[in-house]
Amino acid sequence: MKVMTAFPRASEFEKMREALTTLGLPFEIIDPSPGYSRVGCPAIAMEPETRAALASAHAEKCITAGWVEYRPTSIHIPASPPPSFAEDIFVTASIMVIAPCIADEKKIRLVAHLSGDVGAAMPYLNTEMREGCYNADGETFTFMDGYRMITVYPRRISIAKADDIIDAWRTLEKIRCRINDVYARRAAIEPTYEMRKKPPALEIYKRLPGTNCGICGQKTCMAFALSLWSGNAKPSQCMPIFEGDFSRLKAAFLEICSGLGVADTGMLFEEM
Repeated sequence: MKVMTAFPRASEFEKMREALTTLGLPFEIIDPSPGYSRVGCPAIAMEPETRAALASAHAEKCITAGWVEYRPTSIHIPASPPPSFAEDIFVTASIMVIAPCIADEKKIRLVAHLSGDVGAAMPYLNTEMREGCYNADGETFTFMDGYRMITVYPRRISIAKADDIIDAWRTLEKIRCRINDVYARRAAIEPTYEMRKKPPALEIYKRLPGTNCGICGQKTCMAFALSLWSGNAKPSQCMPIFEGDFSRLKAAFLEICSGLGVADTGMLFEEM
């Protein structure tokens, strides 16, 4: 199966494309233009052997957001440019991290940085999207888009369980439009600052080791997930993640905990 990489900026994409072309190595470009041009730059897919050849021959390393398996999609990229907004607080998104999703390895997770600041829109989103979880103190708004878990920060967005890179771009573009639309109508919306709902405990459980070791003080990982969900435990109580053999789960685990307002935000961003 082919592998795919995304880039935090177009210059890194161009650098890798030039290297592959110079070396005569085969590759495929996945271009978000025109419809998703505000939320991504072109990605590159290649055979694992091509990646190995590039790594051994390319002295100047390209900065990538990460590598995942490439799965062709039936999603069509819109043929028209993305809509514009008179007051665009989102502006553009750049994918900084892309990796297999811990909760479902057939899907991907990603972190995108925003060139704008959407923090001012969150109380209005909280009014209109009653299924979401707003944490005013931690400045996060978490909601489910189907099976995708999305957490919006003032200047970044994390998405878990995106189907593929194009699904990720489509989701980011949908969020961009939703945020700008809500913010444009803010004069007619009463902002809400309360936390009405929290992400499902099952989503927390999927990001735990599942060993039921009991070190956290709970008999099972599900009981610990429920304790976190209700605000009666701290993420760091899961010692296998923070000091044991499951440190690879830490980033995804802290992502969802940040949506509950119980994660150490500085630690989360350090992991990203």
